[in-house]
Amino acid sequence: MPRICVYLGSREGHDPRFRKAAIELGRSLVKRGYGLVYGGAHVGLMGIVADTVLEAGGEVIGVIPHQLIEREMAHSGLSQLIRVTSMHERKAVMAEHADAFIALPGGIGTLEELFEVWTWQYLGLHDKPVGVLDVADFYKPLLGFLDNATRAGFLATNTRAKLLNSPFADALLNMLESQMQPR
Repeated sequence: MPRICVYLGSREGHDPRFRKAAIELGRSLVKRGYGLVYGGAHVGLMGIVADTVLEAGGEVIGVIPHQLIEREMAHSGLSQLIRVTSMHERKAVMAEHADAFIALPGGIGTLEELFEVWTWQYLGLHDKPVGVLDVADFYKPLLGFLDNATRAGFLATNTRAKLLNSPFADALLNMLESQMQPR
């Protein structure tokens, strides 16, 4: 089964559209036959997307470092919970189990994961597509910054184009699917 790795907040955020987008994405993943790989918590948007996929009968793999099991409140009802020793190992294991990557709204951890996996793509360490679900224009300032970095000569046009984005889950999944490699 192909799997999508989703990076997203351990908080829900203030805008109810964030919660709605996590639910819509979870339902779309199951409808398309994809499993979910994520950070393994049951709180915030992380818990919402995991619970949605589970309730719809989908597969959910959570990956969480030992030191975050209590802090992020590890989800106890997943298809599989992989415990790892470090954040570095967490990101590597999540990437290993995924066929594509999506970032929903989140904080510094979400941004760090997004940029690392996109950098790995740029460096040729994987050829899996990466995208952001730009719910309520959450990523609009960041995407503008990246466009400015491209205009200023610090980011190649083709590299910028590889970070896909859409405000709609199904549209973003269509973009990712067009670039996914068969298993």
